[in-house]
This record gives sequence, C-alpha cells and structure tokens, in this order.
Amino acid sequence: MTKKKIRFAIIGCGLMGREFASAAARWCHMTADIPAPEIVGVSDLNPNARQWFCDNFDTVKYSTADYTELLDKEDIDAVYCAVPHNLHEKIYIDIINAGKHLLGEKPFGIDAEANHAIMDAIKAHPEVIVRCSSEFPYYPACQKLIEWIREGKFGKIIEVRSAFCHSSDMDTQKPINWKRTLSINGEYGCMGDLGIHTEHVPFRMGWKPLNVFAKLSNIVTERPDGKGNVVPCETWDNAILLCDVKDVDGSIFPMMYETKRLSPGSTNEWRLEVYGLEASAKFSTNDPGAFCYTQSLGKEQAWCRVNVGYKPMIPTITGGIFEFGFTDSILQMWGAFMCELSGIEIPFGCVTPEETELSHKLQTAALLSNKTGRLVTIE
Repeated sequence: MTKKKIRFAIIGCGLMGREFASAAARWCHMTADIPAPEIVGVSDLNPNARQWFCDNFDTVKYSTADYTELLDKEDIDAVYCAVPHNLHEKIYIDIINAGKHLLGEKPFGIDAEANHAIMDAIKAHPEVIVRCSSEFPYYPACQKLIEWIREGKFGKIIEVRSAFCHSSDMDTQKPINWKRTLSINGEYGCMGDLGIHTEHVPFRMGWKPLNVFAKLSNIVTERPDGKGNVVPCETWDNAILLCDVKDVDGSIFPMMYETKRLSPGSTNEWRLEVYGLEASAKFSTNDPGAFCYTQSLGKEQAWCRVNVGYKPMIPTITGGIFEFGFTDSILQMWGAFMCELSGIEIPFGCVTPEETELSHKLQTAALLSNKTGRLVTIE
C-alpha cells in the first residue's frame, strides 16, 4: 500500500534537520496508516549543509540559500524550521503567511514580543497547522507515566519535578556558540532552548503555573571564541523555577522546573517525576526503558522498576522486547505531527502554539523574579 505523501521543505539544515530527514527515510518502520513526509526542498546559508540532503534524498528538487524561494513553491505543503532564536519571528511568520504548515523549534520566538507576533500570524491563518518540536514525552515509559496522570493514580499530588540537563558546557574551554550570545539566543538563556521540553507534559496535563520564583545562574562567564580570543558568555547557564500549580481538583501543589547546561554527569538527561499520596512515579532518559513507581506496603512505600520495552504510541515493526531510543522518539514525534496534519486522533500531540505562549509567560516572569528576588504572578 502506497502511503499518502505530504511534501516538506526544511529551513535550517543542521543537526535536527538531518534527524527529521532520517526519520522520513525510515517511515516504513511505522505500521500505522499515516501520511509520509517527503523532503522536496532545503534551505540553508551553508551550501555544504544543503548538499547532505541532496546526496541522500533523490526527492529533493530545490536547494537554496534563500528560504523565501521555497515558500513560493506550490509543490511544498509544509515546513520544518530549525534556526537560531533571533530568526524565529520573521521566518515563522513568513512560512505561516505563505499558507504552509509548520513544525518549528523552541522557544517559538526569541522573547514574548516575538512570540506574540507569531501567534497573531497563526490566528490570521486558521487553515495552517502549527506545532513546536518536543520529542522526549514519546518514550514509552513516559507515555506510561502520562497514562497514570490521566487515570488519577497519584491521588492528591504532593509535588512534580521536570528537568532537562546537559553537561557539555562543563568543559570551560569549549568554544562559545550562539546559545551563549544574547543577541541570537535571547535573554532566557538555557530556558529558551530547554524550557519547552520540560513544560510539554505538565502543560498538557493542565498543570499551569500560577507564579514563579526563579534562580538563574551564569557560572562560566567567558569562553574561547575559537579564534584565539576570550569573549563574554552573556546568557544563563542554569535555571531553577519553583511554581505553584493548580491541579484539576483545585488543590495547589509545588512544581519545579530545571534547565541546566552545567549539570555534572548529565549528557542529555530529560526527566519527569510525580509524587502523590496514593502513588509516585518517575521517568528519566538515563534509564530510558524503565517506568519507576511506588508500591504501598502498609505504612511504607517501595520503589519498583518495570522495563516497559518497545511499546510506542504509534505502532512500529520493532518487537516489544527491544530497546527504545532517541531516534525512535524523533520518529514518534514526527508521526504525531503527521497525524495532527491529517486529522488523525492521537493520545498525545505535539506542543501547541498556545503552550508556547504560556512558556513565554513563565520564562518572562522568571527573568523578573530572578532580577527582583521575589515571587512573580503569571497573568
């Protein structure tokens, strides 16, 4: 059976653009009847970056340094855009105004003002489907945790913790990149690049922050620039946000968000922990197959570990006894987006524009909280 095709352009041919293309190349891995993405156009200022796509995908018809050339093509239906934060506002709005569906990258605008402009474009084009990238919730063990939340198995929530931590910047001699540059990354620092990853599940579960008290840290204040000089690091390395959150029953519980570029031992650690009176559970990509939960033994609780196996949201050819990894989560996220483009109902969808708007409200309030040293209400 030949699957329906949705024709894509990729704007920004870096790491995540290649990951998307690789996922498209293994679409046969999924057994569900979901339309397949077809890469027909690529745009990047670097011709070598574009060439990788031309060499590996014979479906690529257009390769250009000027992304607007792709937006004029009638045989392009949708765009994946992965560019630095300072370019989000203009390029995302151009894509939406051209009537192309969009999967963009976080933070969906360098700041709240840019996000607001993107949201205005989305509202002006209701026919365009727009979502934001976030792959980690598609690990089967995390999907199990999400099921438990929806089924109310935790009872009254005690607290929730969500974190995304890296350790690559622990190398203080690592040359500076754009994510440590204020004009390109934005004032949010690590929150802008990592924050939506930590917020996707809580926001979708209805756990919206009422306020925030933030501690932001710029620990490594300068780095080599790769040209023999040492230059300032202008953005936040680490962020800890403590929020009050209202549960569906109206009760208030504390929630902690952590985004860190300086986290010893955390190569690429995403984790979610939910603690309740009736049960607790946690998931971490450091133990990607495991769903950990508490079992009550009278007045005591014991932590249990179940290896969930390969049981993704969207069925695939892989047997359930095997391991699930990062590239599988990318494939599942793209499967989710293709379902949303096609009107196919799924249990857990990609980050919505409205959720990016809430993310900006939280992170803007976090900046004010860190500056003033006080709790800031989120409007």
